[in-house]
Amino acid sequence: MTLATLTYIHSCSVRNERSNTFMAFHATPSILHSKQGLLENIGKPLSIDRTAFSMRRSCFVENQLHKRRLVQSWGNKEYTKAANGFRSLQGSNNGYKESSSSHSWDDEPPLPPPIWKPTKHDLVTGRDPTRVKFFDTTLRDGEQSPGATLTGEEKLVIARQLAKLGVDIIEAGFPVASNGDFEAVRNIARTVGTRENPPIICGLARAVESDIARCWEAVKDAAFARIHTFIATSDIHMEHKLKKSRSQVLETVTRTVQYAKSLCEDIEFSAEDATRSDPEFLYEVFSRAIEAGATTINVPDTVGYTTPAEFGSLMRGIRRNVRGIENVCLSVHGHDDLGLAVSNFLSAIENGAQQVECTVNGIGERAGNASLEEIVMALYVRRQYYNNKLGRPDPNALLTCVDTQEIWKTSKLVSNLTGMIVQPNKAIVGSNAFAHESGIHQDGILKNRLTYEIMDARLIGMQENQLVLGKHSGRHAFRKRLGELGFDLTEDELNRAFVRFKELADKKKEVTLWDLESIVNDEVRLQGTEYLKLERVQVQCGDKLISTATVTIMHMELSRELTAVSIGTGPVDAAFKALNSIEGVPKVVLQEYMVNSITQGIDALGEVTVRIRGETDSRSFIGSAANTDIVVASVQAYVNALNRLARYAQYPKSVHPQKDAVV
Repeated sequence: MTLATLTYIHSCSVRNERSNTFMAFHATPSILHSKQGLLENIGKPLSIDRTAFSMRRSCFVENQLHKRRLVQSWGNKEYTKAANGFRSLQGSNNGYKESSSSHSWDDEPPLPPPIWKPTKHDLVTGRDPTRVKFFDTTLRDGEQSPGATLTGEEKLVIARQLAKLGVDIIEAGFPVASNGDFEAVRNIARTVGTRENPPIICGLARAVESDIARCWEAVKDAAFARIHTFIATSDIHMEHKLKKSRSQVLETVTRTVQYAKSLCEDIEFSAEDATRSDPEFLYEVFSRAIEAGATTINVPDTVGYTTPAEFGSLMRGIRRNVRGIENVCLSVHGHDDLGLAVSNFLSAIENGAQQVECTVNGIGERAGNASLEEIVMALYVRRQYYNNKLGRPDPNALLTCVDTQEIWKTSKLVSNLTGMIVQPNKAIVGSNAFAHESGIHQDGILKNRLTYEIMDARLIGMQENQLVLGKHSGRHAFRKRLGELGFDLTEDELNRAFVRFKELADKKKEVTLWDLESIVNDEVRLQGTEYLKLERVQVQCGDKLISTATVTIMHMELSRELTAVSIGTGPVDAAFKALNSIEGVPKVVLQEYMVNSITQGIDALGEVTVRIRGETDSRSFIGSAANTDIVVASVQAYVNALNRLARYAQYPKSVHPQKDAVV
């Protein structure tokens, strides 16, 4: 009898017996194999009804013992065989259909709300120990988005804004990845990590002593430093990536966490691919990590595989079965491969997770991470619901330390510096998030905004695009206005931004808030070594003319101006071809070209973002620029991308924390 047949027998029993009260259940390979052996040993045929009934009862008992255990042998031949048979049955008329019943197999009594104890960081900074903590990994996991590579200066700018936003922990990078990443993390620890009311500055390290030592060197100057170390715990990762047995992984966890604890007081441990790990093994891994000194236990949904109900169940299982879990912070990390990351996190919070690891705009590997702004606003708008779930006495108490007024600005900054454009229909920070097109909606909004809006755009710091300055405004007024808008610039950044402002004011009668944001972000992007500097660009084009462009750049290494002329299908194409033909300019492939209007009107600023890849390099690099002339903005963006490529070409490819082997 095949596994597919056994699965079919089980599905028949589920559909036919007690259809009003049964609960849907997926038979795992271990269960199916045990039942197959039972049938073969009997040696005589059984009726389908009796066999199905017996299997259903024994499956029920086994499922209670395993408590919704995920498939242990993910990736093994036995699982593939069973799964293929199950999928083929689903596609037929007689296939298994999941019950729409809301009934659950989990008959365990509910857990009481968790009791969250204050940490040293809570006591010194005066933060509410019963809050939901936000661990921002924009500068580490977010930077792993293709093309979103940030310079050390750009990381510092974002870190300063994250501190203003009020996140509790900033994961500043993966220090062992490269010397540049190490210096960026150390600089953030020494500046942002020592400011008034500082966040915890964290670095990532694999469960290897050399990684941990390097991480500690990078973060140790922060007022509150954290080492975040991890190792994979799923069978597929241990077998194919780590080449380690379960006992070897347990030994590694104990040894490396103890070593990290000898260096740093605050240790976070993550079990990579936790949601595809055997729960019983996962419980033991976490217990060993706590016994070795971990103060935060993190449960990553590394491949975005789990669902909200499963994630909540896993949180309850961890709280029931992990030794010492009541004395540490329970954290979650998740990716959005199935579009469920935020929902998974909210389920985890309801079931005892206190820390959420997320990124601004949800950027990150593949489909990205859980979006910080979506979780924050869900906890704000539905605070009465979540306060009740968490047993907090005040139903209107805020659940986070995040300043929602800084969300819009932070989102724009990260989008501009990474080149990752926010889609218009993105929740909370998308350009359409507070827009209404339907006539019925518009009528309701005019009468009472609460008819179609559950939150005010001003809650996230989104302001009207009002006039802020004119061409006669001086440097003092410019500095004061930037301060009022919340921009925190160094003297050099301020000087460059003021020059750009005066140039723009000569072209536009009115300089608005959004213009000013674009200018500031543009100047921040230009930090770092410039190998190529755009001096002049001139184009000739028309419907009866051949588009021609003349581009002049200053080549810093050659210390001379270089000019080239080229034709193309349009002015931008001609300008890019002219640039590519100049001596010393790297040969690249243009992967993406995007244009966005910053403001309205005929004299609006246009912002251009380009993505390029070196002909001999798999890495992508992004460049952005804004100008009232879209051709000039395009060429400047292209030059910015070339400069970024040239900077990183000097260094070997950075080590990836999950994908690259330990050397």
